[in-house]
Amino acid sequence: MKIGITCYPTYGGSGAVATELGIALAARGHEVHFVTYKQPFRLPRFLPRVFFHEVDVGRYPLFEYPPYDLALAVRMHEVVRMHDLDILHCHYAIPHATSAWIAKEMLHQEHRRDIRVVTTLHGTDITIVGQDPSFHAITKFSIERSDGLTAVSHYLRDETQRAFGCSGCGIEVIHNFIDPTVYERSRYQPALRNEFGADRKILMHVSNFRPVKRVRDVVRIFARVREEIPSVLVMVGDGPDRVDAQEEALRLGVERDVHFLGKIDLVAPLLAEADLFLLPTQSESFGLSALEALASGVPVVGSRAGGLVEVVKEGITGVLCSVGDVDAMATASLAILCDDDRWTSMSHSAARDARARFSRDEIVARYEAFYQGDGR
Repeated sequence: MKIGITCYPTYGGSGAVATELGIALAARGHEVHFVTYKQPFRLPRFLPRVFFHEVDVGRYPLFEYPPYDLALAVRMHEVVRMHDLDILHCHYAIPHATSAWIAKEMLHQEHRRDIRVVTTLHGTDITIVGQDPSFHAITKFSIERSDGLTAVSHYLRDETQRAFGCSGCGIEVIHNFIDPTVYERSRYQPALRNEFGADRKILMHVSNFRPVKRVRDVVRIFARVREEIPSVLVMVGDGPDRVDAQEEALRLGVERDVHFLGKIDLVAPLLAEADLFLLPTQSESFGLSALEALASGVPVVGSRAGGLVEVVKEGITGVLCSVGDVDAMATASLAILCDDDRWTSMSHSAARDARARFSRDEIVARYEAFYQGDGR
C-alpha cells in the first residue's frame, strides 16, 4: 500500500507514535509519505520507502494567522495525485482530518479519484480542543466524515462517543506500541549512575510540561522521597510549566537534586537507568511515556486517570493513586524503592507485560488489517 501520514511533528506522544508507525510500515514493504509542516522529530534523514513532504504555509500580510489547515489540504491533494496514495492516515482529528476531507473532496470533484481517510484519535483533540465550543462542531464533522476511526485507548473511545454523540462511528481501539529491542535495559551504559552515584535512586519524569502533566506534583513527590532515601529526580522534556517545576524545586530546597535535561529524542538510554517513573497527570488518554518506562523495566507511580489504567497494571507493574494525592504517591514510591524484592518483581513484570501487550509488530499488523478492511 501507499500510505500518507499526517501528524504533529514536534515533541509529543502522538507524533512519536505516528512516526514509528510509518517507519514500521515501510519496513514491512509499504510506501509511506509524511505530509506535515516539519520533518517529524523521530524520523531519520533517510529510510527506504519513507518520504517527507513539507507543507509550505505562505506568508501574506492579510493573514494575521496563516491558514495551515488549507495549505495542508492542498499539499495532501498534491501528494495523493503525484504518488497515487491509497490511504491518508491522520493523527488528530483537527485540523488533520478536516484537511484530509477537503483534499478528498477536491480529488473527487476534479479527478473522480477517491482516497480513504483514516483518523487516529490521540487525546487532546477530543478531551480538550475538540470540546471547546469553537471547535466542537468541526471536530464532530471531521470524525464522522472519516472512513475509518481508531482510538489509542478504550477510555478515549468512550469519551469520544460521549462528547460528540457519535456512538455509531465504530471506533476501533488500537493501543500505542513500543519496539521491544529499543527498550532493552541491558544494552545501555550507565551514564547517569556514573554522574549521580550508584547509591542514589533515580526517579524520572518525561513529558511536554503542559499543565495537565502536573509537574509541580512530580517535584513534590520527589521531595518527600528524598527525605527518606538518597535520590535524584531527572526531568526530561520542556514546555510551559518547566519554570513552575523549577520554582517548586527551589521552594522545597531540592533544586540541587532535580536535573532538567530538556528535549531528548531518544529517551531509552535514560529510562534504562531509572528506578521509578513518576506520572501524576491530571488526564492521560494513553500514557506513552509510561509504556516506554515499563518496557525499560521501570515501575510507574502515577494517577488513576483516563487510559493510564489500561497501561499500568495496579500492584504488578506500578501503583496508581487519585489525581493530586501527592502523599499517597510518595508513600507508594517509597514502598517500591525501599523493598528490593518488590522492585525486582515489578521491574520484571513491567518489561514482560509491555512486550506482551504493546509490541510493535502485533499492533502495526492491526493497523495493516484496519487499512485493508472497511474501517468501520
